[in-house]
Amino acid sequence: MSRRAAPAALAAYVLHRHDWSESSLILELWTRDRGRIAAIAKGAKRPHSQLRSVLLPFQRLQIVLGGRAERRDEAAPPEIHLLRSAEWAGALPDGRGVAAMPSGAALLAGFHLNELVMRALQRHDPHPRLFDAYALTLPALDRDDEAATAAALRAFELVLLRESGVLPELGRVTQTQQPVEPQARHGLHAERGVTPIDGAGGLSGATLHALEAALAAGDLAALRQACRGALPELRTLLRGLLHYHLDTSMLRTRALMVEIQKLIGTPAPP
Repeated sequence: MSRRAAPAALAAYVLHRHDWSESSLILELWTRDRGRIAAIAKGAKRPHSQLRSVLLPFQRLQIVLGGRAERRDEAAPPEIHLLRSAEWAGALPDGRGVAAMPSGAALLAGFHLNELVMRALQRHDPHPRLFDAYALTLPALDRDDEAATAAALRAFELVLLRESGVLPELGRVTQTQQPVEPQARHGLHAERGVTPIDGAGGLSGATLHALEAALAAGDLAALRQACRGALPELRTLLRGLLHYHLDTSMLRTRALMVEIQKLIGTPAPP
């Protein structure tokens, strides 16, 4: 009788966590190969648990899951896995060491990313390209460089919308499928796609071509660079798309950033 193969380790991030009983946690985990998964980490809140210092947001992990049928805790919610183990995964995809835990505005930006992923992705629906973009976006969040953080957020939002299948081809007018004119201005609408506009506002055709080329090539650095030239315009246009397709009007991190901005009188959040 052959033995059952050991479960494979999965690259993962903790998106959200909340208490389950006095000693355990329920986690929303995002895995590269299996998508978003709910798991129970039994005993993770105990003082001497090895999981206590590992199950943190924004840290790349290697996890091993047990199947749902292997749960022995019948009080746990349905469709939830047992977390068998979790370890810090070490280097980022580009070979560098783990990113430091973000702080300040960068921390809020990181939680904004997590909320977007939670809102956009159904469970068990893997998006490896978006996962890799997330991994490379986290170290680009810089509390001392607002423009760099904003560009990283806008680039990730574009990849998320493209991976979700709702972002039109940016290099063409959606209705006519004609290439956008580099000097002309264009709007970006949830229902009408890329549309020419008169006067100021919107994005230039040159910016749209640069964004589309970077998206098609999977070049996140080039995408951020293209975003930097039109940050205020992209912020407005992408907020409209996200609100329409993902109903992001109630994002808690966005509301928190706005409230902090009001209290301390800083510029609007990225």
